[in-house]
Amino acid sequence: MRNKISQKLLYLSLVMVFLTFALVGCGGQEQKAGEPVKVKIGHATWVGYGPLYIAKEKGFFKKYGVDPELTVVEDESQYAAAVTSGELDGLANVLDREVVHYSKGAPIQFVLAMDESYGGDGIIAKKEIKEPKDLKGAVVGLDKSSTSYFFFLTILNKYGLSEKDVKVQEMTAGDAGAAFVAGKLDAAVTWEPWLSKSSQRPGGHVLVTSKDFPGTIVDVITLRQDFAAKHPEAVVGLTKAWFDAVDFWKKNPVEGNKIMAKALGLSEQEIADMVKGVRFLGKDENLKMYGDKTGATPGSIVYLTNLAAKFWKEKGIMDANADISKLIDAKFVEQAGK
Repeated sequence: MRNKISQKLLYLSLVMVFLTFALVGCGGQEQKAGEPVKVKIGHATWVGYGPLYIAKEKGFFKKYGVDPELTVVEDESQYAAAVTSGELDGLANVLDREVVHYSKGAPIQFVLAMDESYGGDGIIAKKEIKEPKDLKGAVVGLDKSSTSYFFFLTILNKYGLSEKDVKVQEMTAGDAGAAFVAGKLDAAVTWEPWLSKSSQRPGGHVLVTSKDFPGTIVDVITLRQDFAAKHPEAVVGLTKAWFDAVDFWKKNPVEGNKIMAKALGLSEQEIADMVKGVRFLGKDENLKMYGDKTGATPGSIVYLTNLAAKFWKEKGIMDANADISKLIDAKFVEQAGK
């Protein structure tokens, strides 16, 4: 989901981020009394992060005493290192990948849920595969380095299957979609426009999408724990500004799309198409997701974090003893939602 448009901006964005890091340096700038709190947040080119720019354009950050520096970083391999070293104070990224980063030493915590994939990701399959359980024995194209892998594992688990029941061919989501349409795969885990293009292959169809599994692919803002501890009021302000931006977009989608398109370097039509498969998470959704402290409610932050940790530990990507108890802090959402 995250890297659909990113390749065309990769080189430029990497140059920009390295220049930014060189100029600012590790540890950031000293805060002066009465000034907005500066916070450096990295993110990939994805519409789900667009309301950050609505908040900036409409003065919501300023209203709550926050001055974010938003930096595009397309290469996920840089994320954990940039946050761990202090070059970034935080990230906007998909939850399951941040669980992995945390387990490998990134000193972060989830402070806010941003958006969820709501039909933008899915599995396309040949005619003979009518239900997810029919994937047994199928050759499936899949990108194991993206959140598509977590989504796929979640679906298999739901239908009593394991990865051993399918034959995975590793490739990017775009290549998987193209290979499926060309008749080279039985199924593919991919996203738009390949979901819509699946019917170009006789009998090809969309088997399941993230709309059928709401609350599975969720983006969050993660911040360094020391930044959150030093500037709790700024984290609450950041959260309130996000809530205001989501509310603004819901009431003014055309203007909101225009702001996001300009900021992300995409056309307004590209943004309009992308938002069809996304659900922005505002105050009510965040209060609900953070309200479950036990992890008993599917789709809650605790539930998703535990689920991601379970899968990644089983795959050997995380240490089996990794402690994720400090990864979630609900107080910022709770205070911002009052």
